[in-house]
Amino acid sequence: MEKLKIIGGSRLEGSIECSGSKNAALPILAASILSDRTITFDNLPYLQDITTMFELLGSMGVDIVLDESMKFSVDSSNLNNFEARYELVKTMRASILVLGALLGRYGQAKIALPGGCAIGTRPVNFHLTALEQMGAEIELDGGYIVAKAKKLSGADITFGGVTVTGTENLIMAAVLADGKTVLRNAAREPEVVDLANFLNSIGAKIEGAGTDEIRITGVAELKGGDCFIPSDRIEAGTYLAAATLTKGCITINKVDPNRLENILSKLRLCGADIKTTNESVSIEMNSDINPVDIQTQPFPGFPTDMQAQFTVINALSKGSSVITENVFENRFMHVQELVRMGCNISIQGKNAFIQGVKAITGAQVMATDLRASACLILAGLCAEGETIVDRIYHIDRGYERIEEKLSYLGANIVRLPR
Repeated sequence: MEKLKIIGGSRLEGSIECSGSKNAALPILAASILSDRTITFDNLPYLQDITTMFELLGSMGVDIVLDESMKFSVDSSNLNNFEARYELVKTMRASILVLGALLGRYGQAKIALPGGCAIGTRPVNFHLTALEQMGAEIELDGGYIVAKAKKLSGADITFGGVTVTGTENLIMAAVLADGKTVLRNAAREPEVVDLANFLNSIGAKIEGAGTDEIRITGVAELKGGDCFIPSDRIEAGTYLAAATLTKGCITINKVDPNRLENILSKLRLCGADIKTTNESVSIEMNSDINPVDIQTQPFPGFPTDMQAQFTVINALSKGSSVITENVFENRFMHVQELVRMGCNISIQGKNAFIQGVKAITGAQVMATDLRASACLILAGLCAEGETIVDRIYHIDRGYERIEEKLSYLGANIVRLPR
């Protein structure tokens, strides 16, 4: 199993480009099967989750072609298999996103119950209950969701809790349904807006994306088109956190600062000097880190996907802080590894109580999920001595060439072979 070796103590300096967003790309790729025309994708990140989604679509009969300009063309006109098998779904929870699209266009789907990161219970009952309101017949059989519908009908749906994938799934299901669908208590994340913008560009009628009430009027068919995947706000936030920890000075290009505001505001409180343009963010850190309390919330609140990174920041701050995880109930598994490196953190329920320390020491640590992987890499960058991060297959699911980008900024980091 591959590992990352990090020698801490280097100050990050320079500039990098932000990659395309995984969390935007996956639902948009799933939505491409709603059209029988060719759709071309640009700025897709080179990630394991993207590869898994392509493998899933290919297993259904979707034709995928990569051209010389690194753009992918996706043609679903020959789709003939409506099953997402367990071998693929178990590694990537986002596979559930093909459920709404398959039901919406073909009236049938067989999807293995999803896996992915072990960060807590993420039930799909919101998806299934809402699809039943639209007329789907759903049963669970041998670990699979088996869904059928002669034709989905518009419905007025109120989610029992905010769910990003549930909102995305129901948007896809409603696009070709009869009549009008209203989604209340919908997720407001930028990636939901990206999905709606893409679908509207190929003929859908979606209003209200980015608010908690989304209205979809069903259309008869969708056309083909082009889609440029927006930048990854969590990747950008992670590198900004790395610069904060190493007292660095970096610029991230090809990123929308407006999508990072809830992250940038916290970094400013930590003492970072941040400047933005329309497509870049620059950060310089010249002082000790101020502690900052964090409460994760659905967008526009502070993103749960940045909680682990700020746990490290607070652990190296000059005071005490509290991080409250309100989204997932099991997302502090990185803490025990940070404690092994010398961090002073205690967990009580959904709260992490952190007392900053002056220094931490490198150690051999094990990643438990995607963002925990990033957190441990950040810790290694500022630790004294050598850190080995094991089980880095998690990091490859969500960060494109992370060791190359960090090396370019001056980090001493290498990937060790199996």
